[in-house]
Amino acid sequence: MIQLTATPVSALVDEPVHIQATGLTPFQMVSFQASLEDESGNMFYSQAHYRANEFGEVDLKHAASLGGDYMGVHPMGLFWSLKPEKLLTRLLKKDVMNKPFQVQLKLYDLELIVNNKAASAPKASLTLERWYVAPGVTRIQVREGRLRGALFLPPGEGRFPGVIDLFGGLGGLLEFRASLLASRGFASLALAYFNYEDLPAKPEITDLEYFEEAANFLLRHPKVFGPGVGVVSVCQGVQIGLSMAVNLKQVTATVLINGTNFPFGIPQVYRGKIYQPFPYSAQLISTSALGLLELYRIYETTEVGASQYLFPVEEAQGHFLFIVGEGDKVINSKTHAEQAIGQLRRHGKNNWTLLSYPGAGHLIEPPYSPLCCASMTRDLKLHWGGEVIPHAAAQEHSWKEIQRFLRKHLIPDMTSPL
Repeated sequence: MIQLTATPVSALVDEPVHIQATGLTPFQMVSFQASLEDESGNMFYSQAHYRANEFGEVDLKHAASLGGDYMGVHPMGLFWSLKPEKLLTRLLKKDVMNKPFQVQLKLYDLELIVNNKAASAPKASLTLERWYVAPGVTRIQVREGRLRGALFLPPGEGRFPGVIDLFGGLGGLLEFRASLLASRGFASLALAYFNYEDLPAKPEITDLEYFEEAANFLLRHPKVFGPGVGVVSVCQGVQIGLSMAVNLKQVTATVLINGTNFPFGIPQVYRGKIYQPFPYSAQLISTSALGLLELYRIYETTEVGASQYLFPVEEAQGHFLFIVGEGDKVINSKTHAEQAIGQLRRHGKNNWTLLSYPGAGHLIEPPYSPLCCASMTRDLKLHWGGEVIPHAAAQEHSWKEIQRFLRKHLIPDMTSPL
């Protein structure tokens, strides 16, 4: 009897799943297919083809895919190789608390698929639950003063290291990374800063005092460790995270994923200081062979006069973790990270770590998330970049390193004298 098993059937999205098929004929060729429907009804699909061993078994932990959406030994390949049925669609979890993503796994005889008989019933199937929040994590809507966001607290009495989570140009409130961080033991504030509730849709300035209020709000919470908080930021959020690290003594650990070392778009303002945005070169926007916009060349930071726009990163007292996808087609993030590190070095600072991933694109997300190499954003067809397999490896490695970095710099040394 053919059986398809997956362990665990219900798990957090950053946890691996062990998938096996048994009861096949020796050396039978089979196709594993995965599908997922997002909260808007968009479908995502993946498939991989395998040969059973002499015992009629396929164990994805050890067996190599021979074809389909990836090749080689990749136990979680069916998850990170999911592709949208509708092109330029990004998989984003919105309701993290109440419903998981459901992934349908089906096992087919490969010969039936090759002969266009896939309409026949699968040999076996099952449904997996992929959660963005662990049992016991609580979500608190934040509307304190002008702050808008959602605070996620791990189960238990605490206290916990505090983290502010910042996304980029999409605006609104994205919660899936903060909910996962809380599931891993961090008190995480998913912070909106434009285009959400009563926040301006198109702000004319970035007021850093708003983010200072967020840091103080987190530090006042009885379940949060002091004296410092961490920041996890990506894309447009990086320019804010970097500025927070420079200007706010409360920020002691900053994760910077594929961003710039200068403000862009609009000025940043903090207590009388104004950081002017770096001027962009529109003539350097390029278009890929598929008609996708590539923006990574528009900031020429090596030109004369460019240094006046760069953040004085050497003034930061905390630590930096720069995470770079070398295949980023939106921001020349490796160059910007190396430039910031060069400034730190020239001032005798070694408070930084750089993780640079060949083949990874712009949207480095938690492990096993599908690569989104392009999507519609603000009516633009943006090329985010990345190759499926190296991008997946970057997500898995960087997620562990982010947590290690935050714990190292945010959890007080309990052995030190009080």
